[in-house]
Amino acid sequence: MVELTWEGKYVDGKKAAPVRIALPFQTVETVNESAADRSRNLELFRSGHEREWRNRLIWGDKKYVLPSLLPEFAGKVDLIYIDPPFDTGADFSYIAQIPETGDKFEKAPSLLEQKAYRDTWRAYHIWLYETLMFLNELLGEEGLIFLHLGWQTSHIGRLLLDEIMGRTRFVNEMIWKRQSAHSDATQGAEHLGRIHDTVLIYSKGEDYCWHQLYTEYDQETVNNFYNHVEQETGRRYSLGDITAPGGAAAKKGNPRYEFLGVTRYWRFSKAKMEEMYKAGRIVQTKPGNVPLQKRYLDEMPGVPLQDLWLDIRPLMGTSREGVGYPTQKPEKLLERVIDLASSEGDLVLDCFCGSGTTPAVAEKLGRRWIACDLGRFAIHTTRKRLLGIPNVRPFEVQNLGKYERQAWQVAEFEDPSARADKEEKYRHFILELYQARPVKGHTWLHGIKAGRMVHVGAVDAPVTLEDVKAVCSEIWRAAGKGKESPQKSAVDILGWDFAFEVNETARQMGAEANVDVKLKQIPREVLDKRAVEQGDVKFFELAALSVEHRLKQRTITMKLTDFVIPPDDVPEDVQKAITHWEQWVDYWAVDWDYRGDAFHNQWQSYRSRQDPNLQLQITHKYEEAGKYTVVVKVIDILGNDTTKAISVEVQ
Repeated sequence: MVELTWEGKYVDGKKAAPVRIALPFQTVETVNESAADRSRNLELFRSGHEREWRNRLIWGDKKYVLPSLLPEFAGKVDLIYIDPPFDTGADFSYIAQIPETGDKFEKAPSLLEQKAYRDTWRAYHIWLYETLMFLNELLGEEGLIFLHLGWQTSHIGRLLLDEIMGRTRFVNEMIWKRQSAHSDATQGAEHLGRIHDTVLIYSKGEDYCWHQLYTEYDQETVNNFYNHVEQETGRRYSLGDITAPGGAAAKKGNPRYEFLGVTRYWRFSKAKMEEMYKAGRIVQTKPGNVPLQKRYLDEMPGVPLQDLWLDIRPLMGTSREGVGYPTQKPEKLLERVIDLASSEGDLVLDCFCGSGTTPAVAEKLGRRWIACDLGRFAIHTTRKRLLGIPNVRPFEVQNLGKYERQAWQVAEFEDPSARADKEEKYRHFILELYQARPVKGHTWLHGIKAGRMVHVGAVDAPVTLEDVKAVCSEIWRAAGKGKESPQKSAVDILGWDFAFEVNETARQMGAEANVDVKLKQIPREVLDKRAVEQGDVKFFELAALSVEHRLKQRTITMKLTDFVIPPDDVPEDVQKAITHWEQWVDYWAVDWDYRGDAFHNQWQSYRSRQDPNLQLQITHKYEEAGKYTVVVKVIDILGNDTTKAISVEVQ
């Protein structure tokens, strides 16, 4: 068997297994779950019973996500469709629109995406091999995998699938014509137009789910074979032979008798022939001629689906389906894949979901689904797309959160032989990326940059108001003891996560203590060595959200009143196009009864191509008196989210 080999694939004569770290998933949002469903699932959890199924939208790198799925889903996935990157540079950008202006701008991939997939391209075969190894473990015995690739990589995919799943498990190589013609010949291209993608289909076992599909007859077939038209109904039909096939009809047991004056071996019994004749399904064109069977065009299933798909057109720029992703696939393509290779209730997995076509179609066709992507904006786009489906079932948005960061911290900084502990090494690493100088002798102050003190938040806990208070107190204690401190009282607090209410309150707390407090996000890019090596990691200040609320008896009204994004997070051309704060908001949602677990999306308003307007005010009536925490989540046009918590007491 032909096999791709590379340095490190074999260790001591045995294949090296891909590194696998199984981490717990964190549910950060539950979408479209009713209060009754929420309470029922909570009771099931408390009683130790299995919760009701929730579809999953997971933000994270597949190298962590796939092994983390294995403990629960090994051998349980019925259909896998993946459309991994095969044209680096175009696969992870998207087109965003500035509301109310019609102006568009291309949002480049994040640094993490750029570096991860640039490196992927350099060793594509290794990257894809490890992905397929995990997917093979997740696939059930009756499952199928559809690997969608371009001309650049289809040969690699075929060799890897032959090795991992076995050549005998090859089902089809399907060709999808994704565009009508290439015009680069006029620009001097010396090759044939590259207008198709390849989809490789492999099975896990000998028996697999397969529903034969049919396509419509082309007009030439209709004209040539269904060339009769019934005058009474206008239905097209053909006339076909009903004599027994082959020259050994008697040996095969076909009956021989006279019918309408003609004696033959026939396909059907005489009683059946009489029945069909009375129903007008048998025609004798003139006495003495062999009777023929009438076959109506509208009763024929069509042409059995072949491996050349020419009838599904790619998305055009004006398509209503389009959500701004250059690599977005049409829903009809996924409808055919899912109808062909799964049944209602089956579990479909896509770990490169991008614009969300696979989960959207799986949802519409009544399948369960798990969708994953590395890009934050891909997750946001998919969530909006799912919410646009009438009666969409509840689903969860998950990530690996602090567990991924904890694993990274241990792998990068834990060294039993070294004196410095991993916490100190971690803080020095972040300070170096932030271009700050470490300082000693403090508990909460870890560095200084351009006259501002710097605090580095922990990897496994959000920055809270208590943290901010402790930082501000230590600044003044340091000044009072004559220790190193800035000329002006100012501090940058770096964190991975922040408590809901911390941003605005921290500013107020700092102002009261005469300390200029800025909260800045530690970007996820720092988890990846490749991104760090490029030396362009940016720490962005948190956005500021203002929400007005009014409570009258048991009815609360929530209204967005302001939203400010720090300018260092915004491309200059986008800044110039924004004329008022509402244009920053792409989506906002409310959890009317936040209980300290995951954010439950109980209401939302968002912009779409079909409806670019945004509802800025919403009311809600509580059925029972009590104290409630209302959490508002806003996602801006760049895909970043900001939250705010408000406590209310309902009488």
